Amino acid sequence: MTLLEGLLWLTLNVYHEARSEPQIAQVAVALVTLNRASQQHLPIKEIVRQPHQFSWTFQKDSYLPDDPKAFLQCIRSVYIALKSQDFTQGATHYHLDSIEPYWSQDYTYLEQYGSHKFYK
Repeated sequence: MTLLEGLLWLTLNVYHEARSEPQIAQVAVALVTLNRASQQHLPIKEIVRQPHQFSWTFQKDSYLPDDPKAFLQCIRSVYIALKSQDFTQGATHYHLDSIEPYWSQDYTYLEQYGSHKFYK
């Protein structure tokens, strides 16, 4: 996989998971994806496409962004995530604050950014 392909999948993940969120939440989603890739020693594309890890990968018919302005904002958020320290404290999971997934009790709650709660 090329660097460009990894950046594209990271940006698509931020776009589909957090495009309507404040930038800090978008950066946090990117950091979770990067943390998982680092922890599992896998390319970003494989991390994003793992079954049932990121809901958009199995709920959408198309991965193509339909909001160019939001996609550009997500590119900026990915850039910030890549050049900054991990303020999520190593988070590897998150969910919307409006749900309580079964797995959340198995992880340590860290912080909320936007409407997502982050765990490791």
